[in-house]
Amino acid sequence: MSQLIENVSRRHFLKVSSIGTGSLVLSSLLPSITPVWAQHPEKSNELNLFVSINSDNTVNIICHRSEMGQGIRTSIPQVVAEELCADWQLVSVIQGLANEAYGSQNTDGSRSIRRFYTTLRQMGAAARSMLEQAAAEMWKVDVTEVYAKDSYIHHKLSSKKVSFGYIADKAAKLTPPDTEKLTFKSKKQFRLIGKPVDGIDLPELVSGKAVFGQDVILDNMLFASIERSPVVGAKVMSFNADAAKAVNGVVDTFQMPEQPSPVVFHPLNGVAVLASNTWAALQGRKALAIEWQLGDNQKHNSADYLTDLKQKIVTKGKAFREAGDAYAGLDAAQQTHQATYTMPYLVHAPMEPPAATAVFKDGSCEIWACTQTPQSTQANVAGALGIDKSKVKVHVTFLGGGFGRKSKPDFSVEAALLARHAGRPVKVVWSREDDIQHGYYHAISAQHFSAGLDSANKVTSWVQRTAFPSISWTFDPSVDEPQAGELSLGFGDVPFAVDNLSCETHKATGHIRIGWIRSVSNIHHAFAQGSFVDELAEKAGISTYKMWHQLLGENRKVDPKAQGFDYQNYGESMDTFPIDVSRLKRVLDDVVSKSGADKPTANHEGWGLSVQRSFVSYVAVATKVKVVDGKVKVLEMHSTIDAGTIVNPDRVRAQQEGSMIFGLSIALMGEISVKSGVVEQSNYHDYPVLRINQCPKIESYIIESDAPPGGVGEPGTPPVAASLANAIFHASGKRIRDLPVSKHMSV
Repeated sequence: MSQLIENVSRRHFLKVSSIGTGSLVLSSLLPSITPVWAQHPEKSNELNLFVSINSDNTVNIICHRSEMGQGIRTSIPQVVAEELCADWQLVSVIQGLANEAYGSQNTDGSRSIRRFYTTLRQMGAAARSMLEQAAAEMWKVDVTEVYAKDSYIHHKLSSKKVSFGYIADKAAKLTPPDTEKLTFKSKKQFRLIGKPVDGIDLPELVSGKAVFGQDVILDNMLFASIERSPVVGAKVMSFNADAAKAVNGVVDTFQMPEQPSPVVFHPLNGVAVLASNTWAALQGRKALAIEWQLGDNQKHNSADYLTDLKQKIVTKGKAFREAGDAYAGLDAAQQTHQATYTMPYLVHAPMEPPAATAVFKDGSCEIWACTQTPQSTQANVAGALGIDKSKVKVHVTFLGGGFGRKSKPDFSVEAALLARHAGRPVKVVWSREDDIQHGYYHAISAQHFSAGLDSANKVTSWVQRTAFPSISWTFDPSVDEPQAGELSLGFGDVPFAVDNLSCETHKATGHIRIGWIRSVSNIHHAFAQGSFVDELAEKAGISTYKMWHQLLGENRKVDPKAQGFDYQNYGESMDTFPIDVSRLKRVLDDVVSKSGADKPTANHEGWGLSVQRSFVSYVAVATKVKVVDGKVKVLEMHSTIDAGTIVNPDRVRAQQEGSMIFGLSIALMGEISVKSGVVEQSNYHDYPVLRINQCPKIESYIIESDAPPGGVGEPGTPPVAASLANAIFHASGKRIRDLPVSKHMSV
């Protein structure tokens, strides 16, 4: 009987199933893969920071960003390999350690390609130039007589060729060329950029070999589970260490160092249980019987907080962007319309909760973590341990989803502190309950909009207000209002051609850890703005599509700074990435044309539209629903994106699909409620994400563009909620202004 009882891991299951067989075929078609979490290898024949070439002609390309399903470990090598003229079959990807030399490794904000596209092309072109120079010197010919193709250097005037691997050692000794003198391919010469290259990690993923943060196992390792403060700022008064240690398998308990305010990325106060296995750690944790001093935040109740926001938001706020006289315009209008919209706290809820493994030895620390921010992890671990960050090595595993949660390195700091205490490797395992109840949350919010229309039903005056606890509160408790960076996300950058405009804020302080979630403040701002446009269309008796065009006005570049707003533009230059009204119209026109959202629907069915510029990209979403007896069924979703130059269209479409599903989860069911300072939800049963039976037919479209690359990972989410709510209205006549939809209808 004992032979029949086997620990069947997912890898073993996939290995003996048909999926494992299929992966053998895939692996023959894709480049080789260096295990993402393995010890960083010594690079042979290093031509620059990103490129090294082995004597067997394989090309190692560093990926300095984190892979969480967005395909960045494919897209980054694509760009480098394109300019290098490498044979894609010979490319091997090496995951970069935390290293300031790479520039920012913070994989959020939809910046990986946007910020590094030019740099990556330079890395590839520079390495190619060095290889060409080395071959020219070997053949004693002018460098203009040689060229690179498919990992070989060819001589134009003869049949001679030499492999990258053969010449790499000579090339590596050359002085790197001046980046100003590099030559680059034209768009029509691209063989990799803009092409649907298969995901480089696909064989590892489908065979179950991919190593995520939760998978890391080291010799002599302890497993830790931490009972964390139920209320932000709560302190441990006492706990029963003996009861926890009485559990079989428990090795030790450890009170986490009490953390100062502000919360920043510090671990929450609490008590860790260290054990020989996860189950023992969890059972020992239950026996701790901690007594807490809860502090002031125990007074926080999200329902009361939201009521207060809704009462404030209908009153005049502090204006930060103005044009004309919005209030005089409202008074003079032929008719007016106003509405208030709300959204609750939200949590990231990635499929893989946070996990980090640490070793502390001889004053140095080594970390393996599913982190979006290896450099921040390195700095915060060093700070917590009181050592120089050069003594902290951070390995990035695969991430089972991130959405911004894994940009916060608190879980890695926990592992480091416990490893130092235990004198052994320690893996901190967050349960789903830990992640949902002790994470960083998207801000609860209220928005109010008022508009005046003239006798021709043209909008002549526009007032909008927003109130939500700022992410900056997490770093500075004195902050009690939204900051310019947050107001730049779909609110202060309103692109409408309205003569009279006032953008305003109200105060709101924080009580739970506020952090960035996928699309950040664009989520609530786009819901409110997109919903209000639909309401104005209904008021004016025209289609939502026509109302968008009317509000957007003539094609032009919009500069919020000209009206007094300290607009951040996602950290990009307004010259390179202007707010271009023509691109907003283009994605709107495209999604309507391809979805048929302007066509009549059957009874109880309706289309909803919305469009948004975020992360310097442009996205329009059309959603079709059916509403019968108070139950919403989402039938179709269509999305068009203009993200400028695209590296991998397959990955862009996948990101669009994921964004729509993420946005639907939020809009239909997403709600974190807080009572007496404690998060009430705990798992997917009461914080649900979209199930397969709720998922509609999804179509995604890409606008071809020569503009610089924009963001892709986040822009698809903001228009979703408004398009859904608008579709529900057109199918049922019921207007939903307070999310989630599940508070009002069956989903």
